[in-house]
Amino acid sequence: MTDAQERIEQQLTDEVVASFAGAPDPRLRELMGALTRHLHAFIREVRLSEQEWKHAIDFLTAAGHLTDDRRQEFILLSDVLGASMQTVAVNNEAYRDATEATVFGPFFVEDSPMIGNGGDIAFGAPGTPCWVEGTVRDTDGHPVAGARVEVWEADEDGFYDVQYTDSRVTGRGHLFTEDDGGFRFWCVLPTPYPIPHDGPVGALLAAVHRSPMRAAHLHFMVTAAKLRTLVTHIFVEDDPQLKIGDSVFGVKESLVKRFTEQPAGTPAPDGRELGDRAWTRARFDVVLAEAPAQT
Repeated sequence: MTDAQERIEQQLTDEVVASFAGAPDPRLRELMGALTRHLHAFIREVRLSEQEWKHAIDFLTAAGHLTDDRRQEFILLSDVLGASMQTVAVNNEAYRDATEATVFGPFFVEDSPMIGNGGDIAFGAPGTPCWVEGTVRDTDGHPVAGARVEVWEADEDGFYDVQYTDSRVTGRGHLFTEDDGGFRFWCVLPTPYPIPHDGPVGALLAAVHRSPMRAAHLHFMVTAAKLRTLVTHIFVEDDPQLKIGDSVFGVKESLVKRFTEQPAGTPAPDGRELGDRAWTRARFDVVLAEAPAQT
């Protein structure tokens, strides 16, 4: 590339960055300037062709057409590019022994059913019954009473309720911790499943020979006054997918938990009648960090 061509390209970048200089919000000004510089640097580094640019626009357009209140293709794109996990890392700095955060995912739904401690979030979803119990504490070891524990998961067939067309509500619910910080509930044993790959994000994964599979996991969001909201998963220790990889880079070693199989006939901790069904149990003790100072 000639010096003259480099000056032309750099001048355009500088002009676009300068166009945002009048933004009254300094943070917006910073974001748009940085976005412009990095985007232009990418285009210049790879010498993006006009055909490739059009293909990118078509890709984003297809993602927009597929996105609605039940499916978020742009979150999937963010997830498979590692942008979601990088954002999580930036916004959840390590703090003492606080539980690590991971991706939110595209399948959270507001206003999940209240199940209460010992309740069942499955609501008839197919799968092996699983008992999960634990505590919520702060980093000083004090129990956190009244923390909201939101839980959601796919069924054993790998689908969340919102992926069905019959308006079912299964595999999700919320409860609140007791005075000792304890919580407990029934769900179904998490199993590996593919992220939705029938759209543009799936086509991207296929083009680069990447698997859409996620390691088996159970979603949590834990909120409490004056403490940092935690969005995380727990993963099944003996899941073979852990060794293969997670399509959204969400696995952290500290979040891999033992799900212990209980043979048929083993009494349930709450006296639930399970007949001749085997079941599993797991423990997840949550530690919440202090909320960041308000600026």
